[in-house]
Amino acid sequence: MMTSDVERIDADDAKALIDDGDAVVVDVREPAEILATGKVPGAINIPMAEFLERADPGSPDHDPALEPDKTVILYCASGKRAQFAGNKLIEFGYREVFNLGGLKDWELAGLPVDEA
Repeated sequence: MMTSDVERIDADDAKALIDDGDAVVVDVREPAEILATGKVPGAINIPMAEFLERADPGSPDHDPALEPDKTVILYCASGKRAQFAGNKLIEFGYREVFNLGGLKDWELAGLPVDEA
């Protein structure tokens, strides 16, 4: 069993970081899942199939929204993919990485969801 360095964050704490402008929110679900359920407002979508090359600062396909010195909050449907992605970010040298869990955790906190 792999140990995790990625801290779970609850939706209210995540929203506070987002509202402060200090965090990038990444939805690692597939586009079809986002079309079906919506997403956290302002979240960028990087599906798992593309995640490694877009998150790696040394990759030519690196997403400029992701920087190792920025706070990154990840989520998916259940939290498992977000956990995997978060561990990869830590391996890439990102310092502040959080796992929100699933979109349902955000919704259960009564927070808004944007349509895709």
